[in-house]
Amino acid sequence: MYDFNYHKPSSIDEAIQLFTDLEDAVYLAGGHTLLPSLKLRLAAPTDVIDLAGIPGLNGIDYSGDDLKVGALTPHDDVSTSPVVQSVIPALASLAGGIGDAQVRNRGTIGGSVANSDPAADYPAAVLGLGAQLVTNQRTLNADEFFTGMFETALEEGELLKEIRFPKPEAAAYVKYPNPASRYATVGVFMTKTSEGVRVAITGAAPSVFRATDMEAALNADFSEAALDGISLDADMMNEDLHASAEYRAHLCVVMAKRAISQI
Repeated sequence: MYDFNYHKPSSIDEAIQLFTDLEDAVYLAGGHTLLPSLKLRLAAPTDVIDLAGIPGLNGIDYSGDDLKVGALTPHDDVSTSPVVQSVIPALASLAGGIGDAQVRNRGTIGGSVANSDPAADYPAAVLGLGAQLVTNQRTLNADEFFTGMFETALEEGELLKEIRFPKPEAAAYVKYPNPASRYATVGVFMTKTSEGVRVAITGAAPSVFRATDMEAALNADFSEAALDGISLDADMMNEDLHASAEYRAHLCVVMAKRAISQI
């Protein structure tokens, strides 16, 4: 690990000012990606800005048909919240399947979403539920937020403050987890809303994506049989020692059918 300067601001404005003024600063949320990167010397920032003590970034509230989750809310809080369990139980279930107890108590929803790991669970919920992402500058729609592997629409220094999830008519999240990391080899978050079905898939491709062919088929006939003739392009899938691209393409349909059975 290279040397760096550590900062613990007490407000969002102070954190942003530090990021602007310092040479090569990074924000620290839960640290589950940043700290291993520092230890392996894959990252060498001059300054680390710890967001943990900033008020207003942690908490869960339900009002106006939106479930509002602060960016620094730990996974375990999302998983065990009676509010989340009542309003969007699929989101609570997703959070409860992340990593292990230590990860769920330290990792944060905002850190995961802003990191945009291709195998992370939360991006599927954000995209599948059509959430809005509130930053210090603006509000972004889920469909425009994830732009690639470890890439989002966040600008340099922009800070994610809150995620607003609209309440769906019904939702389910099903994943085929890596047995060691619990990351999604393939995960499918499916929702039924007044505007139709949304199907978001994580783990399969370089970035979370909506399966529009599945959505169209399910809007016409919401049944497992509606997906029988659908296949996803293996050329767009990830391939590694855990699963081939063809296997991931097949799993997308299998997991989507399982999600249907839970709605």
